[in-house]
Amino acid sequence: MKILLVTDQFFAANNGTTISSRRFAQVLRQHGHQVRVAAAGTEAMAREDPLGEDAYLFQELTVPGFGGLIHAQGMVFAKPDDALLERAVAWADVVHFLMPFALSHHGIAIARRLGTPYTAAFHVQPENITSSIHLGKCGGINTLIYRWFHHYIYRWCGHVHCPSRFIAGELEKHGYRAQLYVISNGVDPDFSPAVHPPREWNPVKEKGRFTVLMIGRFSVEKRQDVLLRAVARSRYREKIELVLAGKGPREKALRSLAEKLGVPVTMRFFSKEELIGQIARSDLYVHAADVEIEAMSCMEAFACGLVPVIADSVKSATPQFALDDRSLFEAGNDRELSERIDYWIEHPKERCEMEARYGELGRNYSLDACVRRAEEMFHQAITDCAPEPSARQEEQAWNPER
Repeated sequence: MKILLVTDQFFAANNGTTISSRRFAQVLRQHGHQVRVAAAGTEAMAREDPLGEDAYLFQELTVPGFGGLIHAQGMVFAKPDDALLERAVAWADVVHFLMPFALSHHGIAIARRLGTPYTAAFHVQPENITSSIHLGKCGGINTLIYRWFHHYIYRWCGHVHCPSRFIAGELEKHGYRAQLYVISNGVDPDFSPAVHPPREWNPVKEKGRFTVLMIGRFSVEKRQDVLLRAVARSRYREKIELVLAGKGPREKALRSLAEKLGVPVTMRFFSKEELIGQIARSDLYVHAADVEIEAMSCMEAFACGLVPVIADSVKSATPQFALDDRSLFEAGNDRELSERIDYWIEHPKERCEMEARYGELGRNYSLDACVRRAEEMFHQAITDCAPEPSARQEEQAWNPER
């Protein structure tokens, strides 16, 4: 197949959606498909990127007053150019729209006009947007955004990829009527139990630091503040080494809170190779986010064999990964999170056993298998877009060039 991926950002792997999109494109090519990308970027960026071959490049769309916040979240928006989009869509056998913004809106209109099959993904949870402007708890605004996304993008889409059963349920609840395909974004095979083999050691009795890791953008809904407070409460705070991997607009505030609480913390962005090394050195993974469509970072950590402790939030898909209650805490409750951290420090044998079980769980989210399920969705979209046999026969019967 000739597959066009339409996404605002592709050439800077600094957020979960972009990283997932890049891995998706890479595996599709490994499966023998021709894959091109339509995204914001420059010729220099595409030339230096192994996935940038024959990319359709768009200028950045500026949003007055919000540019700083958008960039701090690791995002850019692409400015639609209908002539360029038409060239891109006309090339493809199927188009996959990854973001619910202007580039996709224009691209869907062009695909409908040209009769090109297309699908869409739901990667942007409204709460991700409202949390960034401190309105995450305003359910009415989130509902309006779900409705706007439906009006602007998804009412025109018959096939929608949902990375989790949770977000598929949210779409159904908000009146989305497309065929929903629940397909995980998948775990890169480099994140495997070989990174962090099960190990039993007792940090209470033995020398050494107990490393607690959390991966995620430094933004309001990720709730690194809950983890900082939990470590400050821990009976073993002097033994804990805390690592927050990521970047984002809340970095300064989080550093200030850590200093106020007296919690030493390492905060920085890690490349993929550095992140794998950090997971190998860590002893426990915490995912404190209130809002998640799937949480790829959590999946990568437990796929390597780290035991996760996950916020049990009704606005997150991540609790689905907890194998029992020892890996869950009430969202936002730093006291309960602290108790969970202390439990895993005090029970090294149980931690070792669960590391093996979580490593096995990670095998269920093979990236290759997830991409093959997405390919089935593409084939179905192509089949559904084809004219009915009677229409084809009529077209063949009347041919003025014969």
